[in-house]
Amino acid sequence: QVQLVESGGGLVQSGGSLRLSCVASGPISKASFKIYNVAWYRQATGKQRELVASLSSGGAAEYLASVQGRFAISRDNDKKSVDLQMNSVKSEDSAVYYCHIARSTGRAADWWGQGTQVTVSS
Repeated sequence: QVQLVESGGGLVQSGGSLRLSCVASGPISKASFKIYNVAWYRQATGKQRELVASLSSGGAAEYLASVQGRFAISRDNDKKSVDLQMNSVKSEDSAVYYCHIARSTGRAADWWGQGTQVTVSS
């Protein structure tokens, strides 16, 4: 069973920065991790989970309109990790953030992290 462990969440002031990290462990090699699309989702209290940023196995990144220009997703295939750099955070960025990976080819498979809380204080 592949496990995704997120870290880096916490309390940050409005306008500040935070960096979330997600590391994959278990039966997933570096070579396998390369073919996964990776993403960060978030879910605020009382709201549906939404896609914040994604990064394909080919390197194409997409962002939620409200975070475009403020957030940046990156990956390190050797470390089997995915990061989300969050700059100029706003109160509406407060949510539980989840890491997600999904195979881009072959047999379908995807995994979720347990989530990390981000709270932005005004």
